[in-house]
Amino acid sequence: MSKEHIQDVILQSLQEYFDDLDGQKPTDVYNMIMRTVEKPVLMAVMAHAKNNQSHAAEMLGINRNTLRKKLLEHGLL
Repeated sequence: MSKEHIQDVILQSLQEYFDDLDGQKPTDVYNMIMRTVEKPVLMAVMAHAKNNQSHAAEMLGINRNTLRKKLLEHGLL
């Protein structure tokens, strides 16, 4: 799957979200998307890194302590 395909899926999902609002004003969309996407990203990267936090943090381009904090926030530890 290409980066462009992932972007297309996100755009389509957001359009469906806005359509489902049926005229209601959307709020806090950025945080909603980041929280929604972050957990499956962490799950996939951790699986790919065989649960090695140092490798996963490197793959994500974040500090290992930041990764650990995010894993705890999402109940993945």
